[in-house]
Amino acid sequence: MHGHLKLAFGLLLGLSMTGAASAADMAVKSRPLVAPIRYNWTGCYIGGNTGGGWSRVDTTRISQDAVGPAFADYGRETDNGFIGGGQVGCDFQTTNLVFGIQGEFDFGNINGRHAVAAFPTFSETNSLRQIYLITGRVGYLWTPQFLGYVKVGAAFMNNRNQVFQPSGALSESATFTDPGITAGIGGEWMFAPDWSVFAEWNYIWTEDDSAHDFRAAPGLFPPGEVINIRQRAQTALIGLNYKFHWDNGPVVAKY
Repeated sequence: MHGHLKLAFGLLLGLSMTGAASAADMAVKSRPLVAPIRYNWTGCYIGGNTGGGWSRVDTTRISQDAVGPAFADYGRETDNGFIGGGQVGCDFQTTNLVFGIQGEFDFGNINGRHAVAAFPTFSETNSLRQIYLITGRVGYLWTPQFLGYVKVGAAFMNNRNQVFQPSGALSESATFTDPGITAGIGGEWMFAPDWSVFAEWNYIWTEDDSAHDFRAAPGLFPPGEVINIRQRAQTALIGLNYKFHWDNGPVVAKY
């Protein structure tokens, strides 16, 4: 009798262990497979940015209307302010390298005031209001998600410059857009397959002085002047991009 009980107990124990093992095996097999996230930089994007800007402007009068040549040092102004805007571009990834083109535009009011060097009782203000960049960039992927890059290209800076009399009344003014050159460096992190954040610094300069006609306020003589402008600017930006991928397939890269 005891032998039969031992045999029955052994059979039950064996069956229970087999069932538990089968259940565990089924649980493992039933777990869904999670596909690894693949980051591909090939495609186009659109986004926004914000940050700060700095501008240095040197102005020199070279002539007066109806008078003739009249050299005068109007001095230097160093300005700063907040800016913001957007960017669009396209990238192509091959292994760890990313090549791209980009258009970037920023608006703001980078301004200041200084005493005119040749006539200290007069003052001058300059406001850098718009910056447009058209650049190419080359980047290196340090990880599948992090891109370090450099950029270089053309720039356009839109300014409004004004000269004021000792009383504070407007003497003359001009609005102008000067072409220039830009170079920059930055880093971009793709935190999701379609989204990335970036931080970058850009240096912008005009290669030569640019002469601009300043119109005098009504009733003043002479009616205007020609003033040379030389400008240097910098921007430090952070931004967000949404990416439209051409191909979501894998890209072979080594990290």
